[in-house]
Formats: sequence, C-alpha cells, structure tokens
Amino acid sequence: MTLAGRKVLITGSGVRIGRAMALAIAQAGGDLILHYNRSRQPAEELKSEIQSIGHQASLVQADLADPESTVHLISQVRRLAPLYALVNSAAIFAPLDLPSTTLEAWEQHFTVNLTAPFLLSQSFASLIDPDGQGRIVNILDWRALRPGIDHFPYTISKAALAALTQSLAVALAPSITVNGLAFGAILPPSDGAATGNILDNVPAGRWANLEEVGEALLFLLEGPSYITGEIIHLDGGRHLI
Repeated sequence: MTLAGRKVLITGSGVRIGRAMALAIAQAGGDLILHYNRSRQPAEELKSEIQSIGHQASLVQADLADPESTVHLISQVRRLAPLYALVNSAAIFAPLDLPSTTLEAWEQHFTVNLTAPFLLSQSFASLIDPDGQGRIVNILDWRALRPGIDHFPYTISKAALAALTQSLAVALAPSITVNGLAFGAILPPSDGAATGNILDNVPAGRWANLEEVGEALLFLLEGPSYITGEIIHLDGGRHLI
C-alpha cells in the first residue's frame, strides 16, 4: 500500500505530535486535510510547508469540544472527499486527579477525546472511495491500557477510546481497518507537568523522537490490511512497568 495521491484527515494537526504526523504523511506521498481549533497560524504554516514539497493540503476548523462543531467539520470534509484515512489525534490533557475533576472537565475530556473520534469514525465509511479501502488510527496513551489516578479524566477517556477502537475494528470490517497508537514519552506535556524523573519507568531510558512517531503511523497506514483492532505501544516499554 502507498499513500501517493491518497487523502488523510488528521485532527489536531497544527502543532506538536499532530504536526509531526502530518508531515510524515506528506513526506510519504499523501495529501492532507488539516484540522485545527485555535492554532490557525501554525496550521497555515504547516499547509504551506506541505504544499512546498508538492502535496495538497486543506485546512478545516472546528472546536471538537462542541459536538455540533464536529458535525459541521464532517460536512466540510465531505466536500473534500474521498478520503483514505482518518487520524484522530486531537485531545485534551489536563493534570487533574479524582478530587479536582469537575463535571465540566470530565465532560469536556470525553467530548474531545471520545465523542469527536466516534462521530468522525461513524461518518468515515461514507467519506472513502466506494470501491476502496480505508484506515482509521486513533491516538491513545500507554495509560489507556493501564489506567491510574493521574490525569484522571484524560486517562479514562483514552481507555474508552481504546475500547472504541476495538469495537470499530469489528463494526467497520472488512473495508476499513481501525488501530491505535499508544504513546508514552514523546514530547514534554504542554501543561508543564513533566518531572525530572519521567524516564525512570521507561525501559528504553529515553524520550522517543518524532521520526519514530511518523514511522509507527505510516506502518498502520501503509502496512498489512490484515491488521485491525490492534493497539501498538510507542512508549519505550512504559506500559510494562
């Protein structure tokens, strides 16, 4: 399988890991639909960079914390179809424990981290080439498979997304594969919550690099279509400890 000439929608693509994944797709020959919420300028810069290497890129804006905005996003994307792949990358990652998690924070995490991927995945089958195959990759976290007490609403919403990933793999078979990438120490958290000993529980003993993120994503987008319902950990072994 090759991404040449194929179109991929990636949410939260303007900055950080989303940006790196978008560039990896473009460098592999794919065209992009770049979703952003507030990061318009970085998204515009990313669009220009992708176009400069000879590939198409379109921008779509939506606040995934509002389901109606997500539905509007789907209508925007429909005009740009057909798609080959959907990468659900956008997420909220707030440093909240159980006592500090308000109902509002809980609902916001689930809306962005679970409801938006659900709505986009539900519509995805109608956005692919009717005679083709499609792929969905959900971006998870090692915490999703070993839920703990830190980043409480984030962790539980990602655990739910892991369950959704496996259910979708069955529901959308055989034409669409659905897999997950569970990240560990890739980039320091944007909330500044990283600590000096964050690598103590990472057997690999280091942070990942963004090239490895791209390689893992491309494997799921270009690799065997017989792989579905899997969650690959890119965490240096963190989930084992």
